[in-house]
Amino acid sequence: MAQPQKLRLEIPLLLPALPQIKDHCVTRLIDSLEARDGIATAHVADAVSGAPPELCIHYDPSIISLGKVQDIARAAGAELTDRFGHLLLRMEAMHVRAARSLTAKLQALQGVVEAEANATGTIRLEFDRRQVQEGALRSTLSAMGIAAETRPAKAMVPTGQPLATPTGQRPDHAKPNADGPSDHAAHEQGCDHGHDHSDEAHGKDAHGEHAGHEHAHTGGVFGEKSELIFALLAGALLLAGWLLQWQKLASGAVSTACFVLAYAFGGYFTLREAIDNMKAKRFEIDTLMLVAAVGAAALGQWLEGALLLFLFSLGHSLEHYAMGRARRAIEALAKLAPETALVRRDGKTEEVPVAQLQVGDTVIVRPNERLPADGFVVVGQSSVNQAPVTGESVPVDKRAVEDAQAALQGFDKLPPQHRVFAGTINGPGVLEVMVARQASESTMARVVKLVTEAETQRSPTQNFTEKFERIFVPLVLLLVGVLLFAWVVVDEPFSASFYRAMAVLVAASPCALAISVPSAVLSGVARAGRGGVLIKGGGPLENLGTLTAIAFDKTGTLTEGKPKLTDVIVAQGIDEKELLAVALGVEEHSDHPLAAAVVNGAKERLGDAHQALDVQGLESITGRGVKARIGADEVYIGKPILFDELKGEAVPADVQAANERLVADGRTTMIVRHGARYLGVLGMMDTPRPVAAQVMRELQKLGIKRLVMISGDNQKVAESVAKSVGLTEARGDLMPEDKVTTIKELRASAGKVAMVGDGVNDAPAMANATVGIAMGAAGSDVALETADVALMSDDLAQLPFAVGLSRQTSRIIRQNLWVSLGVVAVLIPATILGLKMGAAVLFHEGSTLLVVVNALRLLAFKRPESLEPTPAKSSAPKL
Repeated sequence: MAQPQKLRLEIPLLLPALPQIKDHCVTRLIDSLEARDGIATAHVADAVSGAPPELCIHYDPSIISLGKVQDIARAAGAELTDRFGHLLLRMEAMHVRAARSLTAKLQALQGVVEAEANATGTIRLEFDRRQVQEGALRSTLSAMGIAAETRPAKAMVPTGQPLATPTGQRPDHAKPNADGPSDHAAHEQGCDHGHDHSDEAHGKDAHGEHAGHEHAHTGGVFGEKSELIFALLAGALLLAGWLLQWQKLASGAVSTACFVLAYAFGGYFTLREAIDNMKAKRFEIDTLMLVAAVGAAALGQWLEGALLLFLFSLGHSLEHYAMGRARRAIEALAKLAPETALVRRDGKTEEVPVAQLQVGDTVIVRPNERLPADGFVVVGQSSVNQAPVTGESVPVDKRAVEDAQAALQGFDKLPPQHRVFAGTINGPGVLEVMVARQASESTMARVVKLVTEAETQRSPTQNFTEKFERIFVPLVLLLVGVLLFAWVVVDEPFSASFYRAMAVLVAASPCALAISVPSAVLSGVARAGRGGVLIKGGGPLENLGTLTAIAFDKTGTLTEGKPKLTDVIVAQGIDEKELLAVALGVEEHSDHPLAAAVVNGAKERLGDAHQALDVQGLESITGRGVKARIGADEVYIGKPILFDELKGEAVPADVQAANERLVADGRTTMIVRHGARYLGVLGMMDTPRPVAAQVMRELQKLGIKRLVMISGDNQKVAESVAKSVGLTEARGDLMPEDKVTTIKELRASAGKVAMVGDGVNDAPAMANATVGIAMGAAGSDVALETADVALMSDDLAQLPFAVGLSRQTSRIIRQNLWVSLGVVAVLIPATILGLKMGAAVLFHEGSTLLVVVNALRLLAFKRPESLEPTPAKSSAPKL
């Protein structure tokens, strides 16, 4: 058997409009490839900064050739793309129970592989074209009252790159294809393969009006407020009937008529939902309520039955309001970008719709206007409020790039002082911005799409409560059936047994349980999105709230990612200014990252007093340092090992001792020699973020017991940084595979662990953590796709906000569960022992309202005050 070979293929080209890397089609593609002779394994490759996600295929070249592997992969991808389609639809918010019923209906449709409807009105569908065509499926959905606009399928990343590269030979993903799309991409652009995520669709018909929907319960003479108005009318009629009966202001027939009308208004929407459930062969809580109300009427207890339906319909309408509010918090993001933009084309300015902006267009943004697109500044200087996208409360200064074309090719890698996002707010200066992404692919649009998809992801507790209900409801019905025959055992009339059974039916219906978890999860996801944190569903939200350990990457996460000159130690008899001047003169001609640190640090220390030196013949000594000439003398700057290899005097003892002290403190060091004289040693360090220490204190306050750094740097550097920011542990000298092993060990010992990194280089470790958290995800396709939680800004201070919000969400979920289950546990024996139906109704529906209001508290959650930045004075010119 020959040595196995590896081949990397870009997933977006194999599956052109894949909605996300975790889509089922990726799993199907891997299974298809691994079933072929000669292919050992296939897996999603470790992410590479700036590159689209790739599939790594391990194959035996003695059995199958490289070209054959490519052909098989292309064919398998094309087959899956042709076979499976995806739809992401939007409609009016609905009740949680209605969403479950709709999910069951959708899953039962011919050709639907997977379906999930959410209470906020998000519907996610995957269908098999071998069983149903998209047009027929859309027609079926339309007949059900679900309508959506059709938009072209969108890929995760731009296509048009080379299809395959052997391992170690990556294409330059930053360079656009000047010759246009490849044949494969062109083919995909010409054919609708249907990975259609209509994330912009809002359930509107051709005239822009919201299509009616039987599950949304918003149809009626009063529009979307119909159910609330019906509930209030039921309440008014109930009150009128009770007053007439209590004060004996009219005959019993008049008060009974009021109660009957209260039945009609209070039970209208409940009856509709119950009919839908029975059509779907589901026996839900709505049906139990109706049976209890009919039972009360049969016994002549019209008042209690009307009270039941009034409170139940009121709870429904408030639940609907809660879901709608959670959804509106997300939809508000989509409306932040302006509808038009002022564009400069051919020397003229014109106002065009944002949807018509093209990559490379230059837009003019006046003071206090919202930016229309993702791009970078080419003219002007200002400060921009990025809170709508990144959650940063302090405006960020922006200035123009030096090379617009280079910036356009490497937009993802641009520093934050140049890059701007759609929906953010310009400050006092006028900016000219070159568009780097179309409106549909802006960071804001992708966040809205990902949050919309996240809304359909169930949390572990939500799955548990639904399983519990499926077992509990039949048991309740069995208990009610037994209680109906209590008159056989107990000396009482049948009417008394029947009344007790109906009271138990009301008391045992788990209405509060059904709404307790989804209302909290949706409110938490919505609040996080408004604060610049993208949480992909209930699972990551709950897990983040129950963590006991967090692991951090060092470079760029705990530290600023840029080394700084921190120490200057001169040799005996040498002036510090001479050492800095020589180092500055030489390193100014080098492009090494450490050279920039020396140059910046030396200029800062010398100020305007230094004079430029005449430096000649700079040479790089690979892995050691640099060599140059100043006048007649040679200058060497580099690692201590360099001077062991050079001729001449050894490093003096005082310089050697200073170097060892700096290394022990975690510094990267460089010794400077000018001619025969040793001038001294320079110490550099990737300095911790200023806010890092406070972040660690806040996390410990939140109950995170273990804060661990995992780094590829040496152990001393790792320990130095860990000590300075307040981590509990530091583990250095780790290769990528060692980081994965460390995460697995932490999971085994701590239970749940999060991994915080940049979402790219740390992807393997993040994938093995309970929760993967990416920092600085705004504008980064890979970070947004790979992480469970994405901190949109490059701000570590967002982490305690995310953990604190998740902690609060977990607390509210637990509170809601205790309330909902506790009320049921108390009411069942109480009603069996004689508690009246009216009291049971009040407690039952009161608990439902309580859990909804409790969940809505999450929308007002605030970040820790100690991490609120002080607004900085903008350096931008004022007009």
